[in-house]
Amino acid sequence: MGFGIALTIGLSGVGGGTLTAPVLILALGLHPEIAVGTALLFSIFAKIPAGLVYLRQGHVSFPTLRQMLVGGLPAVIAGTLLLGSLKDQKGLILFWVGITILLCALINLGLTLWKNATPGRFGFPVTALGAGFIGLEVGFSSAGAGALGTLLLVSGTQLAPAAVVGTDIWFGLVLSLVGGGLHATLGQFDLALLVKLAAGGLVGSWMGAFLASYVPRKPFKLGLLLWLMFVGSNLVYKSIR
Repeated sequence: MGFGIALTIGLSGVGGGTLTAPVLILALGLHPEIAVGTALLFSIFAKIPAGLVYLRQGHVSFPTLRQMLVGGLPAVIAGTLLLGSLKDQKGLILFWVGITILLCALINLGLTLWKNATPGRFGFPVTALGAGFIGLEVGFSSAGAGALGTLLLVSGTQLAPAAVVGTDIWFGLVLSLVGGGLHATLGQFDLALLVKLAAGGLVGSWMGAFLASYVPRKPFKLGLLLWLMFVGSNLVYKSIR
């Protein structure tokens, strides 16, 4: 599973938390807060190889990253603590995880199909506030850093596409480190499962980055996003039921 998820991340760019948490909940039956914590920690292993590649190529905007982290870091801590306080409300957690995955899939779908966006330039308060909302979602559901972070950067900066991806990967990586570390401190993760996921994920991440040049990215990503919409809807349905 770790290999397959990381391979998909490398091929499509869709975030690790958006893929991992629903698989752990639906396929393995993990409790939502354990699935979210394990997914955040796994995202670290899945994103480090790609993050190092973008960093080495100079495709990371550190001024923009700092602005995002000012809002994102306190919020990811708040989201993690909020999830811990609601651990007995499984239906509510499933609902918000499902809604977040649906939202991320729809935003990714829009960004994939909509090529004529004219970027503006957000000031520091708007960037920090938007990153704070993303951090809250990441801490609570493990999803959001990829799709929502990309939307924030595309809408509010004039960064080149490669810099948008590289900056967003490092934003998600830092949020995963902080949020995942806090989840681990609270005992909200499965260590044995994480080790197995990471063992496959490190190989899958490198292979995905290699195969990305040979696999048609857009059709693959569109199919994946449609599947994520189905998964998110399934989680919402289970929460209501």
